[in-house]
Amino acid sequence: MVTNYQDALQWIHQREKFKIKPGLARMTWMMERLNHPEERIQAVHIAGTNGKGSTVSFLRELLQAQGLSVGTFTSPYIVRFNERISVDGEPIEDGDLADLVNRIKPVAEELADTPLGAPTEFEVITAMSLVYFAEKELDVVIYEAGLGGLYDSTNILSPILTIITNIGKDHMNILGSTYAQIAREKAGIIKPGIPVITAAKQEESIQIIREKAAQEKSDFYINGEDFHTVHLESSDEGEVFEFHNDRFISEPLLSRMMGAHQVDNAALAIQAMEVLQGLGYSFQREYYRSAIRATHWPARFEKVQEEPLVILDGAHNEEGTRALVETVKEHYSNKRVTLLYSALEDKPVQAMLTMLSEVVDCAFMTSFNFPRALSAEQLQQLSPVKRTEAIDSYQEAVTTSLSQMEDDELLLVTGSLYFLSEIRKIFE
Repeated sequence: MVTNYQDALQWIHQREKFKIKPGLARMTWMMERLNHPEERIQAVHIAGTNGKGSTVSFLRELLQAQGLSVGTFTSPYIVRFNERISVDGEPIEDGDLADLVNRIKPVAEELADTPLGAPTEFEVITAMSLVYFAEKELDVVIYEAGLGGLYDSTNILSPILTIITNIGKDHMNILGSTYAQIAREKAGIIKPGIPVITAAKQEESIQIIREKAAQEKSDFYINGEDFHTVHLESSDEGEVFEFHNDRFISEPLLSRMMGAHQVDNAALAIQAMEVLQGLGYSFQREYYRSAIRATHWPARFEKVQEEPLVILDGAHNEEGTRALVETVKEHYSNKRVTLLYSALEDKPVQAMLTMLSEVVDCAFMTSFNFPRALSAEQLQQLSPVKRTEAIDSYQEAVTTSLSQMEDDELLLVTGSLYFLSEIRKIFE
């Protein structure tokens, strides 16, 4: 039995953290032992490569603005582990987390003694969240898939609505090397008769998702065809846009989440509200405006200091990096930009740094204590930025980079989300 929060976290992290065990057999086994909490929630299931966390956040704000109680399951965390399991934006309490571990631990240990083997860390956290949300009796729970979709532990859900965000080339050693292969994994969350909304852009990805939706006889809505946005303006406040579908044209809406890609994520969330209305929910569209404006998500083009301006962005793959570069060009083309960067070895680092070199004047490469993190020197060798310096300590790298900047310049911190979690603590 664990007696406190720290013991609970230690037990969770001792699970097989980075081991991938495809299949839902262990989740199914645990759900039976836990009296099927997954059957007692109204879930929206979200998969995709980029934009899942932002879409979760937009949708949570939209639902809360209607007076609904909303659970969210997200990963990874940015500030504190507890935020992965939240209700109405408030992370689970330490005591509740420890209580959940005490309830899940004997089930996990019993499972480990079966031919199925021990559950992974992600499977354990997913099971904990399902028990927690089922007992809270929430109106809606939004689940972000961890990796892929088809074999992800969250795919134990029977959702009321499915969302697939943009498809990109990430985790290719597990999900496949083409957009079609990756899209097939993501489309694995589509369930019979459950509506599907997507913002996929590549024709091959769209075709795979469309075919899977047709196979499951699910209503299918695609950004750019069944609903779309008109991007009116990029300003210091954010992105101004209108949302259109066949029944509704919104007033101008402001997203303080910067970047054209965030307009797509907001559109997914608004279309989700529209589809839920068709399923029997009663919503007031006049609340959309305040909800979109209120949405924020840590480490997504997040300003953490004004002079000099410091922005954190979790662009950890090529699609995310391209979106980041375009956002910098749109909002800060007049600023001198210093890059602070750290990344993991399984990412296309050279390609991402090449993209970033379009907007960066000088760069500092650094590292942090994490499995698979590249060293500052390894990153320096991969950087095409002419003025690139390697500093092993990320704390020292922050101090050094800021000391060389003027107040009207921009420090752009990006790379691994795990890295940004550490950096963010410095600016709290």
